[in-house]
Amino acid sequence: MVQGIPSPDRSFVWLPEGRPHTPERTEHILTTQTIGTSNAGGSDSDPDFRPGFAGLGVDNDLADALERAGINEPWPIQELTIPDAIAGRDVCGKAKTGSGKTLAFGIPLLQRTQRAVSRRPRALILVPTRELAVQVESVLEPLAAVRRLRTLSVYGGVGFGRQRQLLERGVEIVIATPGRMNDLLNQRELTLVDVDFVVIDEADHMADIGFLPQVAAILDQLGHKAQTLLFSATLDGAVGALIRRYQKDPVHHAVASATEMVEMMEHRFIQVTEDDKLKVAVDICTGSARTLVFVRTQRLADRVAHFMHREGLKTQAIHGGLGQVQRQRALGAFADGKIAVLVATNVAARGLDIDGVDTVLHYDPPEDTKTYLHRSGRTARAGEAGMVVTLVLPHQVMEVRDMRRQDGVRQQIVAVHSGDPRLLDLKSWEPPREEAPPPPKAQSRYILSADSLRRDGPPVISAIRPPSPRGWRPRRRR
Repeated sequence: MVQGIPSPDRSFVWLPEGRPHTPERTEHILTTQTIGTSNAGGSDSDPDFRPGFAGLGVDNDLADALERAGINEPWPIQELTIPDAIAGRDVCGKAKTGSGKTLAFGIPLLQRTQRAVSRRPRALILVPTRELAVQVESVLEPLAAVRRLRTLSVYGGVGFGRQRQLLERGVEIVIATPGRMNDLLNQRELTLVDVDFVVIDEADHMADIGFLPQVAAILDQLGHKAQTLLFSATLDGAVGALIRRYQKDPVHHAVASATEMVEMMEHRFIQVTEDDKLKVAVDICTGSARTLVFVRTQRLADRVAHFMHREGLKTQAIHGGLGQVQRQRALGAFADGKIAVLVATNVAARGLDIDGVDTVLHYDPPEDTKTYLHRSGRTARAGEAGMVVTLVLPHQVMEVRDMRRQDGVRQQIVAVHSGDPRLLDLKSWEPPREEAPPPPKAQSRYILSADSLRRDGPPVISAIRPPSPRGWRPRRRR
């Protein structure tokens, strides 16, 4: 299955791609619940706020359906695109297969689609292959049932009978390959004049197999300007021409793979003592122009921010225990460069969209590899360099080492004390790297002949032969 700021005076603070956050969207971003919890700091959730998909503006009935299906947290491409799509913007997403695109466009589509009449669908999803059409329908159909919306996948290689019958009855959402959709349009089996929402999925694949002229012919038959979402692994060439022709001022979003994200960052794992931890953090932030510090609890966020401010660093904290205006003011000051350090609980890990963060400091190590990538993804954006630092207490060494290996990060943990000049310039030195693990050894195949199974001892291996590329079977004894 395919998964996946305004200032206090209500003005807009501009974020990447020149797009403003509306007050409603900011509310969702600022009040996202923390991932990790601790009795020391209390909860970061607001009593009237729901995290996850609901925090992106998804209606409660769809968010509940996702939760019942075990889908609780949005993937990166979903976090980025869903709020803009729900707001009615054209969206251009650069994301690879398997990144969660189906729900990224499917949820806004379901939320904005109205009931349809016979032969006049309200939403259209164009995909390059029959297999993808079936797959997309299988993902969206259970959610569509919550809204009493009907879906239909149409593709070549099968008869027209059932597709014509269902179109006659009326369907709201059609998932189609371009060839079959053009056939149905030419036979006047449906019209697209009522379509308000169009998705073009895997546009780069359709360009490779020559489908874009058919896609253009379909889009030309829309009766009015429909909201258009386009997803592609690349956005140049013919795909770029399609964007310029059929999308109006689209919001661009791009998501790198986990491997690409890790490779774009520099990583430092610094072992510290409990007594020296705050001082080490101050040294790191002093040497960085702008630092985002992550901690696990509200109480610790306030403590760290207060200590750094006392040490001369312009610092503010942000967490769910603060009022809305306070959170807005802190984010705006950090985005504008008025403060150098923002100390945050995981409330800021999802949806925080600020350019120019030089360093992400994990004051408390993340709970898992996914949280590490989400937190770290606040730096090294748009091809820029970024530093990710994790402070490790002695009892956390094994846990962090395992997480580091799972993320494919090979830099070793290094013990550094406060006052060490290396903390002021982390890029000036490179920690030792762990050697890459050796490739797995080929397993040998063992032959146990019948006469080797002796009663007075264990079986005796009578032949050993490595596996052959063509496959190998033991020869029968005559």
